[in-house]
Amino acid sequence: MVAGATGLVGRAVLAALSADKRYRSIHVIGRRAPDALDPRVQFHRVDFGQLPVLPPVDDVYIALGTTIKVAGSQAAFRALDHDAVVALARQVRQAGAQRLAIVSAMGADAHARVFYNRIKGETEDALRALGFYTLVIARPSLLMGDRAALAQPTRVGEKLGQWVMGSFQPLIPQNYRAINASNVAAAMVRALGAGTPGVHVLLSGTMQP
Repeated sequence: MVAGATGLVGRAVLAALSADKRYRSIHVIGRRAPDALDPRVQFHRVDFGQLPVLPPVDDVYIALGTTIKVAGSQAAFRALDHDAVVALARQVRQAGAQRLAIVSAMGADAHARVFYNRIKGETEDALRALGFYTLVIARPSLLMGDRAALAQPTRVGEKLGQWVMGSFQPLIPQNYRAINASNVAAAMVRALGAGTPGVHVLLSGTMQP
């Protein structure tokens, strides 16, 4: 199952899974249907604030996320990036899912002073408590990708950050360098596919090609 398959990382995850023949079916849940040609893909339109009963699956990829600016408030941001993510993870775990991979963020820490990082950290902690056999947490730095092609608003801060990082790439520690969304997706699929038990945190530097 893939949640958030119309976003930068989620789209790349879906593409990677479409090239992977291990899965009999790929369930995509979200508000908008993805552009998918793979006949194994089944789309389920959902409201993440009120999840329906979902089909049982083995592996789950969650690439949900927004910004406080887009969400409109801290409460709305938390409702998606924490509440919806945890509710989804809890439901699929109760239905038998054994492995889960999620896109978190660099600096995620439940005790962080920065609200964004604190919510990401609280979400990670909640997922750890659900008892997945394999839990993969990807913490990318600044994500690179074509948001315009996804009908997502351009983020001025991201554009500036990408320019700075591109100009000074050799001087920036690997974990802080901008990373392509496709590299994050590939690392998540690879790590979850390995099926190694426990919690595995993928720092941005380890996901770079």
